[in-house]
Amino acid sequence: MGDLTRYLPPELVDGVLEEERAVERRLRRLPSRVGVYFVLALSLFPSLGYARVWDKLTAGISGRGGSRPSEKALRCLRRRLGPGPLKALFDVAAGPLAQPTTMGVRYRRWRTVAFDGCSAVRVPDSERNRAWLGKVQARLGWAGYPMLRLMTLCETGTRGLVGAVFGPTSEYETTYARRLLPLVDAGMLVLADRGFDADDFLSETAATGAQFVVRVTARRRPAILAVLPDGSYLTRLGSLKVRVIDSAVTMVTADGTTIHEQYRIATTLLDHRRDPAETLVRLYHERWEAESAYYALRHTLQQGFVLRSQDPAGLEQELWAQLLVYQLLRMAMVDAVESRPGIDADRASFTVALEAARDQVILISVNDATTAQDALVGRIGTAVLEALLPPRRPRTSARSVKSGRTRYPLRPAEPRPRQSTTITGLTVTLRPAPAAPPSSVHDRREDQRKAVTGFRPMGSGNRNRVFHLMAADPERAWRPREVTIALGIHSAASFATQMSQWAAEGLLKKIAYGTYMLADEWKTTRLTTAADT
Repeated sequence: MGDLTRYLPPELVDGVLEEERAVERRLRRLPSRVGVYFVLALSLFPSLGYARVWDKLTAGISGRGGSRPSEKALRCLRRRLGPGPLKALFDVAAGPLAQPTTMGVRYRRWRTVAFDGCSAVRVPDSERNRAWLGKVQARLGWAGYPMLRLMTLCETGTRGLVGAVFGPTSEYETTYARRLLPLVDAGMLVLADRGFDADDFLSETAATGAQFVVRVTARRRPAILAVLPDGSYLTRLGSLKVRVIDSAVTMVTADGTTIHEQYRIATTLLDHRRDPAETLVRLYHERWEAESAYYALRHTLQQGFVLRSQDPAGLEQELWAQLLVYQLLRMAMVDAVESRPGIDADRASFTVALEAARDQVILISVNDATTAQDALVGRIGTAVLEALLPPRRPRTSARSVKSGRTRYPLRPAEPRPRQSTTITGLTVTLRPAPAAPPSSVHDRREDQRKAVTGFRPMGSGNRNRVFHLMAADPERAWRPREVTIALGIHSAASFATQMSQWAAEGLLKKIAYGTYMLADEWKTTRLTTAADT
């Protein structure tokens, strides 16, 4: 494998093969160790067949004798090896890559990592693959290929993989992400998009000891329990106490276009003095490094090709091999940038590292001499340092489907430019905490009903009024009927169920049958003074 062998030495491969009980039982011309390196070479050259890849893998070995193995023999080698050794090797290589002092990998004392999923990994349309993955139904029919969902936990500073799982697209992203939660520890800050906005998942993430900054959907209507000086507010998502930041981001591009976007972010970093709201909004942008990792994996390394294997075992072996090759390349890139203090890992080019690795597989010979620079960071690292990218520029572009399944537009025009455009100005404006959750059709109907009957049913929009009422006299015990009379709310029976639910979430404290008080932790907290009218 050329220069990649320094990160995956034969001794490590032999040890993993022995643990996985995949060592050949008799003397073979194609031992299992050769099978591992051959499968990795298939990932380096996805457009070539078995015979051509074997020629490149053995091109640098001078004076080799014997005939070239047939493609059938190479297929049998893959089948005999199985996916286990490749998965075990990836587990060894996976993990945070950068040192704590490496530029751009930490926020305060936490290493920033991101959850993200990709459901566009195409596999051959064979009967066995369809039996495992099924097929995606589109608007105008079925998709051409079965799709495989890949979920990774990515170190945003280096785009290295801390862990990965994959399987059918029928499972939710949070289902796969839960399998990676054992890799999260108290030294990490987790970033994630709206696809991970689930109370149970966020609670399980916080239970690992890690902090998180996660974008939540605008449909949430959380109770505003305390307003902080910077406009963010404290609330609970399920049983988890979090801080919510509402912000508006305005971008001005080089062509004069102005783009406005709104973000609602939930975080376990509750101190507004140590972690200002604007800083966390800008930190959330680091989540996009996981998207860059998928681009390098699917388009640069795999070149957009469909995977080779016709059965689930082969798919697992092939994908674990791709993830392992990707991780080895990232290791070489991180070693290169860390040899020069002050260089951000963003400036290392994955394309340069990949092409250098391919060249080394073909051109390197057993007795090839190395320079001092090569001995320090390897030839891949030397190539990366000689072609460092310029410092990262703020840019934006539209996220659009390149090969849509319908010719009819379904959404309004994307405000972002289709081509990557430089951002010349970026402003983050913090929006104050709302006095009440945004009105909806349901709320307007309740207002109309109140104008006619004089009563308004209890809805989620009245939570602020309830907590404000109870905070005015925090030592008083309230019954549901007393609260409904004080607030002019109709249907005390359903309101009693609501107060019981708030008590289960820790917002209220149940002191007797049908009697509640404000929870102790909220008695001394400054609540919002805006009433829900």
